[in-house]
Amino acid sequence: MNSKKNDMYTYTVDSGGAALASRLRRLSERLDREVSQFYDGFDVTFEQRWFGMLNLIDRFGPVSVGEVAAALVISHASVSQTRDSLHKSGLIEETADPNDKRRRTLRLTRNGDELVRKLKPVWDALSASAAELNAESGDLVAAITRLEQALERRSVAQRAEAYL
Repeated sequence: MNSKKNDMYTYTVDSGGAALASRLRRLSERLDREVSQFYDGFDVTFEQRWFGMLNLIDRFGPVSVGEVAAALVISHASVSQTRDSLHKSGLIEETADPNDKRRRTLRLTRNGDELVRKLKPVWDALSASAAELNAESGDLVAAITRLEQALERRSVAQRAEAYL
């Protein structure tokens, strides 16, 4: 590989913190793609974005959209999109909360419960492989947690302003 191509090949890595968001996005897309390919081998229709909500409902029983958003640390809009997709696929149902008619409760349907039971060994295998990757990478999960905490203390923009 010539010098220019070599420089371009290592550009993202060499850019360090300036390319952090791009690298994290690329890594996230790769993980999602590889996990989706893994699911394809189990003859199920499954979208990776469904995992958090299905697993949450399975573990804790019926939950509200607000509870899902808080637990997964995502927006209500993201929860609503996933809810709509899961509902359309027949995996969850939504009912009015008996104590607060404005609040909607999400629960697994029979099909959703069957899918979760079928996927639990798959999720266990994915969890074990993630633990292996985490250990091999020097505890990336802890580093991500520290990054999230640092961003809570001061945003990227606030930090960048200090250098202008």
